[in-house]
Amino acid sequence: MTDEALRALREHPRLAELAAFPFDFDLDRAAHGHAEEVRLASGGPLDIVAGDASGGTYFACADGSMLYADSEGSAGIVGSTVDEALEIRIGLAEAEDEEEPEQQGELERARAELRAALGFPDRSRAELEAMLRAALLRTEPDFVLLNDTEHSAYQLLDTYPRPPLWELVLASGHADLALLRADDRTAWRQVAEDDVRRRLALRAAQFDRAEGDLELLRQLLRHETRSSMTDELRLAAVLVGLRGDTGDLPLLHEVRETDFDTACGLGGIPEPGASAEELREWARELDDSMFGTDPSDEPVSTWTDLARDQGMTELARVTLIRELDEIFMDQSRLIRPDTPRTLSTAPLSALARDFEELGDLPQALRAQRLCASLQETAWDRLSARHTQARLERDSGLLSDAARSLTAVRDTLAVPGDDSLRDWQRVNLGRFIAEEHYLLTRALADAGRPEEARALLAAADAILGELSDSAARGVRELAERTAARVREVS
Repeated sequence: MTDEALRALREHPRLAELAAFPFDFDLDRAAHGHAEEVRLASGGPLDIVAGDASGGTYFACADGSMLYADSEGSAGIVGSTVDEALEIRIGLAEAEDEEEPEQQGELERARAELRAALGFPDRSRAELEAMLRAALLRTEPDFVLLNDTEHSAYQLLDTYPRPPLWELVLASGHADLALLRADDRTAWRQVAEDDVRRRLALRAAQFDRAEGDLELLRQLLRHETRSSMTDELRLAAVLVGLRGDTGDLPLLHEVRETDFDTACGLGGIPEPGASAEELREWARELDDSMFGTDPSDEPVSTWTDLARDQGMTELARVTLIRELDEIFMDQSRLIRPDTPRTLSTAPLSALARDFEELGDLPQALRAQRLCASLQETAWDRLSARHTQARLERDSGLLSDAARSLTAVRDTLAVPGDDSLRDWQRVNLGRFIAEEHYLLTRALADAGRPEEARALLAAADAILGELSDSAARGVRELAERTAARVREVS
């Protein structure tokens, strides 16, 4: 980290005073901290360096970048180093009243003195603005600031256009598609045998439908069966079918019969002997309902999954966080198109799963808690609260998990509808009993024997209500948990 200018400010009161006024970079305000607890979505330390009169805060990041957060919920990188951020701040500062020659003169004298003392060159405004723009564009995905209590993201400081997620994700897919079209045998083996590269090449072919791709699509289709039933397998079948070559019908049926999942997922393929138009019609219907030619029409999860699979973890995380933030701000995004008075919580469940796969339990919990609060039937409330309790236990929030399981038992006692009529005989009942025992064990391991004993009694009561088949897989866990509670009691 380049911080010679910052060191000079700390060592020379006169320079620190000039930085504070008129340039509003006040080292003394660092002692007050930021307006709220914050953290980077990507993790890593944040060191408060200075503040300004409006309540904004300057943070030094681990790589030396300077992050500025204002008091209104926006943040961004304002310099690749502390020195660069200071140089930009000093160089772009304007007088409060530019029409007052005296104010402008004082500002220019302070600017000249501070630049000279800190060793900053006399750059043009255009050059400094270009430096600031380059810094701001680095904010996502690695420097997104979160409220550490609500886990929502700060907005960007700038409105500069950025490439859409799909463009970043598909870049390597387009490159591999070009290699396949060049008939590079080495590339063929590398791409076709790599699950991620193969999927990306197929996605690139989805939006770049060249006439000469049929043979490579056939080969990719054959190789994609190694992953069983994937969206990309269905996509490859559609892209082959759209060509209307009836000679491909045996291949499509062979692919469909790979396993049970592919047989279910690739239904409706015309039988051998069908016409070219029948084959095209089947492919067109699937294409229109599931794929298409505009990448911006794809669900965001398509691109976050592929970003994660390529190792673009922070890009996926930030996109998902912003998606969740938008739902919190506007729950009308969950309205079902076919039933406007009903909310679909499936997007929240999907977000919770995506965050859990990323290892981001705070965001997974944020999504799951909202999901649980919006459930309408007793069955759905029970299922959502059970998942919430599991995530809370995995996060070490044992008291929160215990409260969630209390809500589960309350729902079992007074469901309010008949959706739980058979809960004792199905997997949901078994899962609920298991979670009670797992949390009991966690409480015992955490040295909380009284709470563990109370929850063990509740777990045993639930187990006693299960059918023999549902209880069979839980009894061993129940015995081990009871033994552990006896050890710590």
